[in-house]
Amino acid sequence: MSRLCLGSRASPDAGVWALAIDTPSFRGVCNALSLEIKVDPEVQAFVDEQVTLKCSFRSVSPITQKLTVDWSYQPLTGGRTETIFHYQSVAYPAVVGTFRDRISWVGNVAKGDASIAIQNLTMNDNGTFTCAVKNPPDVHHNIPQTKLTVTHRGFSFQLTSAVLLSILVFLPSAIVVILLLVRMGRKFGVLKHRKKSGYKKSSIEVSDEPEPTEQGTCLGRMGPWCLQCVDTDEEEPY
Repeated sequence: MSRLCLGSRASPDAGVWALAIDTPSFRGVCNALSLEIKVDPEVQAFVDEQVTLKCSFRSVSPITQKLTVDWSYQPLTGGRTETIFHYQSVAYPAVVGTFRDRISWVGNVAKGDASIAIQNLTMNDNGTFTCAVKNPPDVHHNIPQTKLTVTHRGFSFQLTSAVLLSILVFLPSAIVVILLLVRMGRKFGVLKHRKKSGYKKSSIEVSDEPEPTEQGTCLGRMGPWCLQCVDTDEEEPY
């Protein structure tokens, strides 16, 4: 009589379980026939975008057409669990329900991949997804689950200390360099315009300041006084 034996779990968070058939001929090697399934325990995604729910498996038995993959979904608020995807040789996505026409097969059973993708996510897609793989005679137990959290994409940029320091150091320097370049460009433009118009300062250019006249000098002031003296001498009799 054969009996089922549950293998050890690989990791508390890995979502991997192994189940094997224990017969008298295989006693002591309980995990001789086993099927291991691994999923991401938690996945985060954004509204109106696409998410890939990864599911990988490993089977010691050859992959045949009997292999099946079933994905199920339970809403975050609880309620009835519904099958949303089935695979056996070809993909059979849900044609009714919440995920109608939004699920696509992205797996490859030959490589141990049973992943699916969900398009056009909404907040109503939050919940728990399970990936069940069967490859007779390999069997499985305690199907691992993935918790999907869908949120709105927001401004997630955060200023780290390194980024803030870089801004404080390089931003003022960049502003100074830009101002210098603008000033040099203007100066170069003026010189280029003068050169193009043939401008040349003449050595005989008249200054705006008036040149000093004789009236403004000592000689200019003494001239009339000397003439007056001459006239006075001529009028006196000998």
